Amino acid sequence: MKKLLALIQVVLASLTACVVPPSHRAHAPLDEDRVGAFADTVNGKAVKLYTLRNKSGMAVEISNYGATLVSIHVPDKDGNDGNVLLGYDSIQGFYNGKSYFGCVVGRYANRIAKASFKLEGKEYHVPQNDGLNSLHGGINSIDKQVWDVRVMNDAIRLTTVSKDGDNGYPGNLKLTVVYSLRTDNSLVIDYTAVTDKPTVLNISNHAYFNLTGDPSKTILDHEIKINADAFTPVDSTLIPTGELKKVSGTPFDFTQFKKIGKDIDQQDQQLIFGKGYDHNFVLNKTTGTLPVVEVMEKTSGRKMEVFTTQPGVQFYTGNFLNGTEVGRGVAYQQRTGFCLETQQFPDAPNQTGFPSTVLKPGETWKSQTTYKFSSVK
Repeated sequence: MKKLLALIQVVLASLTACVVPPSHRAHAPLDEDRVGAFADTVNGKAVKLYTLRNKSGMAVEISNYGATLVSIHVPDKDGNDGNVLLGYDSIQGFYNGKSYFGCVVGRYANRIAKASFKLEGKEYHVPQNDGLNSLHGGINSIDKQVWDVRVMNDAIRLTTVSKDGDNGYPGNLKLTVVYSLRTDNSLVIDYTAVTDKPTVLNISNHAYFNLTGDPSKTILDHEIKINADAFTPVDSTLIPTGELKKVSGTPFDFTQFKKIGKDIDQQDQQLIFGKGYDHNFVLNKTTGTLPVVEVMEKTSGRKMEVFTTQPGVQFYTGNFLNGTEVGRGVAYQQRTGFCLETQQFPDAPNQTGFPSTVLKPGETWKSQTTYKFSSVK
């Protein structure tokens, strides 16, 4: 029995980031100047910067403005620290930014065609903020709100309420996001939502990664593998056509490791529409126990694995970055960051062949996504 109890304790210890001294706990910043740059008050609510650390050399900065991942610091193959996220140098950058760096997006992440959908026989209209379509929940959505915070030793819990009618969506929606940092350099994101009226829901994080740690470099030499045999083709406005197309024989085949830049400039109509990759991949396995995406950057030796319970992932290669967004001492140029937005399918409320995204009163929507970092010599 004693041996069994000892084994259980070892397993539990491996699952969470270690409890470290108070000065290094979740609320400890990377430095005091950073805290000041990200401190403010919006509509009477305090905006603050929080930091999760572990004993494996990883640190994650999080703002309660938009439940935003501000930075992710992980070692390279030589043990040197590097920030693998695109972001801004102060909270003002996130206020004014238009690229959704690191924030939680919704109520409906990605696009809804012609900014409208029907639910239980009623038509709803949401903001047109992407041509004729609606993108990432509309205007001043959850990514532009100050969330309530509960700090724990190895996790930060953020909660917000999107009120009935906010951006045209029905129901008072309570959303909770928990960021947890494990000792194996896994950043786990747990999402939970409940509503008091039927609504549609698609929540994701919009982090831009560059595993070199240098955002002045492109991500074209990163090698990526996506466990998806199909993707959802789009029209010229990036709305899915409803088809699930096999990736085999197309530039969208990432079933084996391939450099992001290998096929990105092919004269393929889908790549022309997206100016590169900006497509939802239909994941083969979403149990959360096997990686659905793996990315390697050989110069730094950094590797990232993505695990999720979601059915899809939007692979976006920063095609619309054009130098107007500035942070970390550089103007972010095209394809200097990539996104892996785990999600329900885009425009699912208007696509009868896609999995339903309806959430009803009495139901609890949950999903989990993990970004696990390591290094390879």
